[in-house]
Amino acid sequence: MHAMRNLEIVWEDLMEAFENTDQELAFFLDRETGEVFSVPTDYDDDPFWDEVESQDERYLEIPPFDYSQERQMVHAFIQRIDDNGLKAMLVRAFVGTHSHGRLHEILSFYPEEMERFQAVREELITGRAGHWLEEHDIYPPERDF
Repeated sequence: MHAMRNLEIVWEDLMEAFENTDQELAFFLDRETGEVFSVPTDYDDDPFWDEVESQDERYLEIPPFDYSQERQMVHAFIQRIDDNGLKAMLVRAFVGTHSHGRLHEILSFYPEEMERFQAVREELITGRAGHWLEEHDIYPPERDF
């Protein structure tokens, strides 16, 4: 069991890692320095991977982007929209494969809804990051969860 650590983590870097949708990239948090860094998943450097593996207490792999959670969030967001025309458009966009891009396109014409969407999405990602840090007994000093 670790002592609880107050780590100075650059929050933006951590958010970026949690928002990463690129399956070719792996993100890690260095538990000693608080640094967030990424490497290509096919990075051809055995000593690097050996070190990461042997020091898995120090280098924590940040979980990949969670599409199912994102879809649930988008779904819930759409359900709460009062404007029926907009709601219908978003529901149609949401069914498609590239739903995310289309969603943004549509919402760009509705600045207030767009702002709400960004806030809800940020909350989801912040929440995921916060839970993940807690699971690893890491409590960044500057945030209250």
